[in-house]
Amino acid sequence: MTNILAAMAVVSAGLTVGFEAGVRRKAFYVLKPLTMVLIILIAALAKTPVPAAYKTLILAGLVVSLAGDVFLMFPERWFQAGLVSFLVAQVLYVLAFRPESRGGGLSAPVLLPFLLYALLFFRMLAPGLGKLKLPVLVYTAAITLMAWLAACRFVYLGETKPLMAFVGAVLFLISDSVLAYDRFSRKVGSAQIIILGTYFPAQLLIALSV
Repeated sequence: MTNILAAMAVVSAGLTVGFEAGVRRKAFYVLKPLTMVLIILIAALAKTPVPAAYKTLILAGLVVSLAGDVFLMFPERWFQAGLVSFLVAQVLYVLAFRPESRGGGLSAPVLLPFLLYALLFFRMLAPGLGKLKLPVLVYTAAITLMAWLAACRFVYLGETKPLMAFVGAVLFLISDSVLAYDRFSRKVGSAQIIILGTYFPAQLLIALSV
């Protein structure tokens, strides 16, 4: 069942990206949330035993992400609601990826590249942020922490599902970076293709890590 849902999610994601590129908005408005619903079902129906808390937190993060997707499909005034939704999703993923034991698997060397990237990227965005400087700073900190914890979890456990979560976290970071750069710094050609082309695989891999 998981393989069927994953295949359906991939097809739906591909159509979503294609319709966004072709500006077929009605189909896009249906397929974008549908893709996330399929991804949510993958996590919800996962049979492989995992800690109950991990599955619950990942599911909650996916559902909140779906809400964020819907907000971002509406006019500009809903952007901050979308940002808050994805911030909550990042917090839920942080809680899911955190070590089960205090300090278990945390690595300062693994943090360094993520931290440097976040600082340099935020410095680049800052001039164009205006009143959103603090919210974007908080979100940048949250997604950086999420990616770092996912990396530490993979390095510590060295298993396939933690690897999926780690790759998903990195793709999520890339997707949001392109979104932020396109919105607050300089327009990127085919930005939505890059954003969605990394966002959906990110969420799919995180769902498959359950």
